[in-house]
Amino acid sequence: MSTATIEARLPNETTKAAQQDTLLTPRFYTTDFVAMDRIDVNPIRGQWQSLMDEYKADNNKTHFQRPANLMADYSALPEGLYKEFVDFMVSSITSEYSGCVLYNEIKKKVKNEDMRELFGYMARDEARHAGFINQWLKDFGIAVDLGFLTRAKKYTYFKPKYIFYATYLSEKIGYARYITIFRQIEKHPELKFHPIFGWFDQWCNDEFRHGESFALLMRANPHLLTGLNKLWIRFFVLAVYATMFVRDQARPEMHAAMKIDPREYDYTVFRITSEISKQVFPFTVDIDNPTFRACLEKLLAISTANDAAKAQGGVLNAIKRVGYAASAALTFFKLYRVPVISNELPQNVRLAPTW
Repeated sequence: MSTATIEARLPNETTKAAQQDTLLTPRFYTTDFVAMDRIDVNPIRGQWQSLMDEYKADNNKTHFQRPANLMADYSALPEGLYKEFVDFMVSSITSEYSGCVLYNEIKKKVKNEDMRELFGYMARDEARHAGFINQWLKDFGIAVDLGFLTRAKKYTYFKPKYIFYATYLSEKIGYARYITIFRQIEKHPELKFHPIFGWFDQWCNDEFRHGESFALLMRANPHLLTGLNKLWIRFFVLAVYATMFVRDQARPEMHAAMKIDPREYDYTVFRITSEISKQVFPFTVDIDNPTFRACLEKLLAISTANDAAKAQGGVLNAIKRVGYAASAALTFFKLYRVPVISNELPQNVRLAPTW
């Protein structure tokens, strides 16, 4: 085998970045396909069929197409902005493609026709999103090798209910993120430093619809929203919010280019997501609680210090990183104890943890 052939098969730096598995990077998932087969949507059959009809209509079928005059090199951005924007794009494509892989596996491995239909449609959408992002990365000469990613990235096992909680939040947050950025660019078109933002208006409709799919699955199986499952819901809400907050603060130049304060942006997204999730989840997180905000800032400081220690290397920094991990765990525990706002009692009643 020639050297050129070997080099051609090696992943580029962008693919390696997408392949990483850390607390802050999107992961690939697998699940219990036998349990997925047992999911029953008959209690909400009318709503389910309406949603399937929307998927079948495929209103965004032609949306993710680039005009010929936009097929150009957009890599001539300031160095810091370029680096952060590529990080944003790679994180986005990994997240979208992660959904595509999971949904496609569910479709292939279950016999339940309702699940096969739903996850087939969602795999179609996510593949379209990932492919669209990769078109723009090709302009930079750094496209992600999605086939390599499928084979090489580690897979995390989640029970179906964990998939429902995490993916419902991910899709709704995706909607909130895209629509918030789009509205800013719509008001200030001079801030659109890359054309992809022009697609975010209809893109967020796919994200919203995907979230509604998981909402229906949970409504059809209300036991997933009661008892000890409430503790899991709280865990996933906090984990998703904290991860988003820490990652977004690491992109100051990208947000500055759009004249968006990353903290205000994140709390806007949290607020939109919380308002939407009231339709399903039995409570929302009190994002205005001072302890909630202080814990997110603490997790950000820990993450920054940990990254610096990792970059410096050495035994001493390795020991420091163990300490940072313990501090992060303690901070997340404090975050978990922040009271939540019940959607089952009169408005604005805050519930403390049961222990």
